[in-house]
This record gives sequence, structure tokens and C-alpha cells, in this order.
Amino acid sequence: MHNNNSNYRYNGYSVSPSAHRLPDGWFASNLLLVRGDVHTTGKAHYKFDALDYFDSEARAIRHAATWAREWVDSRG
Repeated sequence: MHNNNSNYRYNGYSVSPSAHRLPDGWFASNLLLVRGDVHTTGKAHYKFDALDYFDSEARAIRHAATWAREWVDSRG
């Protein structure tokens, strides 16, 4: 299962946090960041899988969204 219904823009990035349900019932927190927009020819993609593991899909997605803001902010 991949849930990508929490997509948003943040400081020039498209942020797509998601959760992947594992066979043991836990959820891996995943993230896709894309720098640039539809008018940019050279988009940069950053994919982060299994940032951490959670017992709920919502917590996994929230973690990825928070992690994304911190990652973007730390790069100016």
C-alpha cells in the first residue's frame, strides 16, 4: 500500500510523503521531494525510503512530512 494523498509544495519543492505497509503490520515512512516546477527543465528528485517505522499509516506520513520540512530548511 502506498498512500500519496498528502502532497504539497514547500519552499520550491513538491513534497510527497507516503507510507508503505509491511508484512508485519508496521508502516515504513517514505518521502519523495522534487525541486522545481512545471516551468523548470532540470528537476531534481530526492527519494527517501524507510525513514523510520510506525504502528500507524498516519504517523508514518506525518513523520515524512516533518522530515521533509527539516531537510529543505537545512539546505537553504
